[in-house]
Amino acid sequence: MHLESPKNTIGKSSKEVFEFLTEPKNFETLMPDNVDKFEVVNPDTFLFALKGMPEIALKKKEEVPFSKVVLGAASDKLPFTLTAHIAEIAEEKSEVFLSFEGEFNAMMAMMIKTPITNFIGTLSENMSRIE
Repeated sequence: MHLESPKNTIGKSSKEVFEFLTEPKNFETLMPDNVDKFEVVNPDTFLFALKGMPEIALKKKEEVPFSKVVLGAASDKLPFTLTAHIAEIAEEKSEVFLSFEGEFNAMMAMMIKTPITNFIGTLSENMSRIE
C-alpha cells in the first residue's frame, strides 16, 4: 500500500527541516491532537499511541542529508516505512511531503487506509510548526 500526504511549503531551509525530522523528540510537535502517548525510546526511536489505537514504534532507517528521512516500524509484525521527502525551493523555503509504504493483506489495508491517510496528512500540516 502506498499513500502520500499533500505537499506542504514550509518557511525553513531544507537543512533546518531535515535536522528537525532527524530528532525523534521533535515528532511530538507534529502529532495529531488525539495522541494518548508519546515517548522517545532511544536516539533513533520513538513510540506513540493515538486514542483507541495500539502503540506504534518508529525507528530511523535512513537519512539522506537535507532531502530524505525514512522512519520504519520498529517491529516486524507490521512492516512499513514513513518517508519525509524534502526539497528546497528557496533559501528559506522548503517543500515537504510524506509517503507511507506498507505490505498488508487486503482486509488490513482497507481498515487502516483512512486512519493512516489522515495521520500523515496531519503530520504534514503540522510541519508549519517547525521552529
